Amino acid sequence: MNENEIRAAFLEELRNIAPEADLAKLDPSADLREALDIDSMDFLNLMIAIHRRLGVDIPELDYPKLASLDSALRYLRDRVK
Repeated sequence: MNENEIRAAFLEELRNIAPEADLAKLDPSADLREALDIDSMDFLNLMIAIHRRLGVDIPELDYPKLASLDSALRYLRDRVK
């Protein structure tokens, strides 16, 4: 899976969590929770969806490493098989 496919998958799952958000205007370095006004349960659901979709184990201690779009894509790029 290449970086564009990872990005598309992540954004699709993010859209499922925050359907009202305009992801085209999302600052890639912004904190996802703040920028999209999602709570901790939504973020947890996003992590579960990413795990299921990409097969990446994401320990809870690593959640801060997925705080922004840029950091999430870096994290996933290094772990997608």
